[in-house]
Amino acid sequence: MTNTETASDAKKPGSPRARGYILRENRSDPIGDMLARIRNGLLRGLSTVRCQGSHKKARVLEVLVAEGYLRGYRVVDVSDSITDIEIDLKYYEGQPAIKELQRVSKPGRRAYYSAQELPSVRNGLGVAIISTNRGVVSDARARELNVGGEVICTVF
Repeated sequence: MTNTETASDAKKPGSPRARGYILRENRSDPIGDMLARIRNGLLRGLSTVRCQGSHKKARVLEVLVAEGYLRGYRVVDVSDSITDIEIDLKYYEGQPAIKELQRVSKPGRRAYYSAQELPSVRNGLGVAIISTNRGVVSDARARELNVGGEVICTVF
């Protein structure tokens, strides 16, 4: 809800929420919000979810698609300078491809690791997504490049 929109206004036919818009809000952790939307969409069995667009979110999604956890994503223009990202969720035999999705580095507590200290997720079965000086990459790619960085999240 916006500052001028009340809970009862959200249900009215002409309100932005009733028209299907994602309401713009200030968020202290936009990547955490995107990961929560993915988790919730998978729990509900949705085929797609939407979140506010950003370049860093798109880089994280590229890694998830490359590792086989998502089918894909699209950047959707909402207006001149506002974009959304529509994420296609992936299922295998009716079960979500992502079993566990955890945010590691949070705004209140950042988690930085060197190349030698990068965490192994479920003995290498999962993936850690790392923000490095070479871009956002998986933990395996970061080890190849011998770079460390901020661990954004882990996926299994």
